[in-house]
Amino acid sequence: MSSKKCPRCGMVNWAEAAACQRCEAALLDGGSEAPDEQSSAPSLLKRASLVVGLVALFLFGSYLSLRATSDAATFEQRQIVARAIDVLEQRGFSGRAFVLRHLVSYRTSDSWWNAWVGHRDAYAATNFPFEVVTLYPDFFAVPVDDVERAVVLLHEAHHLAGSGEEKAFAEVWREKAKLGWTQETYGQTRVWRNVREFTMQHAPQHFRCGSTGADDCFE
Repeated sequence: MSSKKCPRCGMVNWAEAAACQRCEAALLDGGSEAPDEQSSAPSLLKRASLVVGLVALFLFGSYLSLRATSDAATFEQRQIVARAIDVLEQRGFSGRAFVLRHLVSYRTSDSWWNAWVGHRDAYAATNFPFEVVTLYPDFFAVPVDDVERAVVLLHEAHHLAGSGEEKAFAEVWREKAKLGWTQETYGQTRVWRNVREFTMQHAPQHFRCGSTGADDCFE
């Protein structure tokens, strides 16, 4: 004897039944569950779309709040940044230069996020994944030229890609010669001393070379 399985509760009903005896759901000929299966797909899609939409709305709102609670770089400051990016592009960092030139919002005062986290003694700070870079007064005053500012921006470019301090310092120190930023030329500058100190903290493996095992591996 044929029967119909309820698509809602799973109860097996008589073949001639029009509705489920347990939950009173309508029964189709052959007990087909296709309508339920077909309707579940749009339902899941709607839920996923809702979640994605809410996340996107949250991120966009957070991005706007970072901009609203900080000051934008002036035209003169953006010109200084542009020259440093030019250095990166000329020295073979075209991908990093593109991101820094076209995808970043440059600020010159702390947003609520930076004020909460704190960036003591920093030249710059990056808010990942919002592509917001805050440039502090020392970024404009301390580097001796555009090459040193390019070094700072290269560090921030690694953060823009999601890298932490360890990788950012390690990669910048590894790539410094490509930038023309060497101890011979810049070894006495404040930026060199600062970056070297922090690189030794975050990437000590870069200073275990030479006969003493304590030399810079990239000099």
